[in-house]
Amino acid sequence: MGGCQFLGPRLVSWQCKKQTNVSVSTAEAEYIDASAGCSQVLWLQNQLLDYGFNFLKTPIYIDNTAAMFITANPVQHSKTKHIEIRYHFLRDNSEKGLIILTKVHTDKQLADLFAKSFLSGRFEFLIQSIGLINHD
Repeated sequence: MGGCQFLGPRLVSWQCKKQTNVSVSTAEAEYIDASAGCSQVLWLQNQLLDYGFNFLKTPIYIDNTAAMFITANPVQHSKTKHIEIRYHFLRDNSEKGLIILTKVHTDKQLADLFAKSFLSGRFEFLIQSIGLINHD
């Protein structure tokens, strides 16, 4: 499980840790991962609020459409009833307008850099995308 947070074009925070729960589907795993990212985004929102910056509706980029549907449609009870209530934090904050889940193509998912291994070409693309190196 990994994530990265940007303030404008600059990477300001990142995390990578082993997911401690057992998921029965990729959608559930992505939903739980996005929930962890949401808590990090809310922390950053609160820190920036102390400096007078109000960033509501912060986008959280996710590449799993099914996880986005779980957030948007709580009616799918049979598919989500086994997910622990603490992970529905994502849905709650989406409904409040604090975050907006935004679909990103898997090839453009920068958070994968912190959670997966890649061939050198893909790795170089990702570290350039987060601004770690600059190829002119």
